[in-house]
Amino acid sequence: MLCCPHKDKKFSQGDKKQETLRFWEEVSIMDEKNIPIRTYQVCNVLEPSQNNWLRTDWIPRSGAQRVYVEVKFTLRDCNSLPGVTGTCKETFNLYYHESNEDRESYIKESSFIKVDTVAADESFTQVDVGDRIMKLNTEVRDVKVTTKKGFYLAFQDVGACIALVSVRVFYKTCPLTIRNLATFPDTVTGADTSSLVEVRGSCVNRSEEREEPKMYCGADGEWLVPIGGCFCSPGYEERGGACKACTAGFYKARSVDPACAKCPPHSYSLRDGATVCDCHTGYFRADSDPASMSCTQPPSAPQQLISVVNETSVVLEWAPPRRLGGRSDAIYSVDRLGENPHLTHTRYTFTVHARNGVSRASGAGSAPSVSVSVTTNQAAPSPVSMIQVLDVTRHSLLLSWQQPDRPNGVILEYEVKFYEKDQKERSYRIMRTFSQTVDVTGLSPLTVYVFHVRARTAAGYGDFSSPFEFSTNSDPFPLIGEGVNSAFLLLRAAKNIYITYGAVQLIYSHSSLLSSLLSLLLPTGVKIYVDPFTYEDPDQAIHDFAKEIDVSSIHIEKVIGMGEFGEVCSGRLRLQGKREIYVAIKSLKAGYSDKQRRDFLSEASIMGQFDHPNIIRLEGVVTRCKPLMIITEYMENGSLDAFLRKHDGQFTVIQLVGMLRGIASGMKYLSDMNYVHRDLAARNILVNSNLVCKVSDFGLSRVLEDDPEAAYTARVGHIPIRWTAPEAITYRKFTTSSDVWSYGIVMWEVVSYGERPYWDMNNQDVMKAVEEGYRLPAPMDCPVVLHQLMLDCWERERAERPSFSQILNMLDKLIRNPGTLRRTGGDRYILPIPTGTMLESGLGSEVCVSVVPEACVPEWSVYEWLQSIGLEIYRETFAAAGYNNLESLLALTHQ
Repeated sequence: MLCCPHKDKKFSQGDKKQETLRFWEEVSIMDEKNIPIRTYQVCNVLEPSQNNWLRTDWIPRSGAQRVYVEVKFTLRDCNSLPGVTGTCKETFNLYYHESNEDRESYIKESSFIKVDTVAADESFTQVDVGDRIMKLNTEVRDVKVTTKKGFYLAFQDVGACIALVSVRVFYKTCPLTIRNLATFPDTVTGADTSSLVEVRGSCVNRSEEREEPKMYCGADGEWLVPIGGCFCSPGYEERGGACKACTAGFYKARSVDPACAKCPPHSYSLRDGATVCDCHTGYFRADSDPASMSCTQPPSAPQQLISVVNETSVVLEWAPPRRLGGRSDAIYSVDRLGENPHLTHTRYTFTVHARNGVSRASGAGSAPSVSVSVTTNQAAPSPVSMIQVLDVTRHSLLLSWQQPDRPNGVILEYEVKFYEKDQKERSYRIMRTFSQTVDVTGLSPLTVYVFHVRARTAAGYGDFSSPFEFSTNSDPFPLIGEGVNSAFLLLRAAKNIYITYGAVQLIYSHSSLLSSLLSLLLPTGVKIYVDPFTYEDPDQAIHDFAKEIDVSSIHIEKVIGMGEFGEVCSGRLRLQGKREIYVAIKSLKAGYSDKQRRDFLSEASIMGQFDHPNIIRLEGVVTRCKPLMIITEYMENGSLDAFLRKHDGQFTVIQLVGMLRGIASGMKYLSDMNYVHRDLAARNILVNSNLVCKVSDFGLSRVLEDDPEAAYTARVGHIPIRWTAPEAITYRKFTTSSDVWSYGIVMWEVVSYGERPYWDMNNQDVMKAVEEGYRLPAPMDCPVVLHQLMLDCWERERAERPSFSQILNMLDKLIRNPGTLRRTGGDRYILPIPTGTMLESGLGSEVCVSVVPEACVPEWSVYEWLQSIGLEIYRETFAAAGYNNLESLLALTHQ
């Protein structure tokens, strides 16, 4: 509340004359809506040296450290008042005075501290008043109040015609909020405009602290940088910022589990808030079984128990139980019952019991068993002496044999063991039969197999026969053996789908024959990129290509930037059995849509397929709790463009070429995997402490292919016009060749130390200039050979641009021969270097630096071409048919 002072009751005027004092008057006026309002006015503009004060009542601070004063007022234009030149003012002063209590009826002027001189943005004239146009001004000033319990505000008039309409005093707080299941109370902001108040949160009901929850209250009343948080307690999950009980049929065993899960098979929960599900009747759970494991049963009895007797020793063999009860921890025990264990020719009964982890559970019953009786000193059958082949096909062999010479009893069955000869019994298969023949199927064509046969009687199995070798038939359509035309037949037979590898385009079908041919033509270990957008379920893609990381292994340390989807932080990752490493952590901000979630995770699905020293490495993802996170290796020097601008002129040319070589190596790896980056730029190259450059940012939207109306729109802002090839802008044709164009721009950025391509030209002017043939000139001190490589990358026809493999080879030559980097264009206009120009090296030798293969490599002969695809044996056949050069092969037909 404002009060009007009465002469010297509130202020000491010192030696000033009383005649010059005028006080503020409380006046009722009508606002522009004809509503009466109370104002304080003063308008002593005719007399000089005015010093009129208006002071508020005592205002309690209420814990605020910085208060804001909003003043609404009107002010008369001095020019509209005749005869007041030199005495009229258009400003007033705002003061404050701190006090512990409301008892100070007398306050010296010198005790007040000036906040500011306040001027009007809008003043009015007498004409304005006649027309009822009131020019209302609103000004806000902030005051730091930290030493006393409260304060006074005062307004000093020094000769203006002014009316105070309202004064509002307030302070800012960060409101009560819940973040990461921690409650942060209403918090008063700090005393300074740049200060952050650290606030510790408390876990909401039914939750436990995961890591100390903290946030910072900013001076503007906004919460910043959430760290740590809480987990919902067992039996509860997060819903709407609170921990809600798991409903019947669901459970949650541990606080670190992200959500309630449906009861596993053969179990149930009838009440809300279950931490474990009970097993159905007849099913059990062992003490060591996790709550997420299905309830299981004891196994059934072992099967096919057989014995092998060798005088006074017995070998027992059996097959696993038909029903394992849903477990894999079956164990067996053997009981023996004999008539007289000290005599020969004694009859014994052996019983084999099967048990698993729940066999001893209450109500599980006794362990099921199977028994066999044997008599010692009973002989097993002798080996089979001969095996014959009755029939043979590409994939099967029909075998036959005679009964052993000494069966020593009734033959109960035969066992056949076989394996590929090359495997040498490292991997074999077993078949059993009651007859003396067996049809072995599922074999590979034109392959030699080794067979052994043995017989079994009541005394057990005899020894295996000697090895017998038999071969299956060959394929009727050999791939290479009957001439190159057979390969062409296969290529002509398949339809519809094309695969390009190097300079060879192959027609692809799902034929197993063609798959065999491709395995011959493609180098061993070639890996092809899989687009995660082809997955119907994006979660399946992320699980296929990225490792899930437990959030408890991640320690966030600080915020280092803002990404497209949320904050980017640095921190540490400590996985079990591995040393702690520094990582970068991208998080998905709250309130995301399904599309944003899919786009966010797709980058990890892409990155997880790559493994190269010049590609940013994905450590893993967090998808089972919020926020979703992508964890990558930490690159200490950040993005390449900012790093180069910070260190302008500090590197040698060889160091710059080394950076370019690393980027080219990473891009060659991506192109070999048939991956097109689409957004290659220095801002998307990261640099570590060893100056190793790594390609990053694999999240450019596919909207260009799917939406014809989005020619210049991607997920972030616009298509990077300055880095994008013309055909990609105009026709949305993104290929490795368009990535090569972008690489040329990156080269220019690196050599110019992060300068903006095409400088201040707008995007439309850039597109027009490039279309008309303009290309970026060489940066200062740029070697001629590097600028020529840039120009090669910027060829209008994409087929004329070099491949990343050629670029990499050329950069390797430059690094080995640094003398070729000495020639620079300076400030002169650079004429294009003729293809295949030989530049002098520092060693006095000549080094070819062209990226065009024909310029530096002699043309291949037909023999060299045949040799490269493994068909050199047909050299004379091709020569006799008149195919003497590669150009003549273009006319080659099947006939």
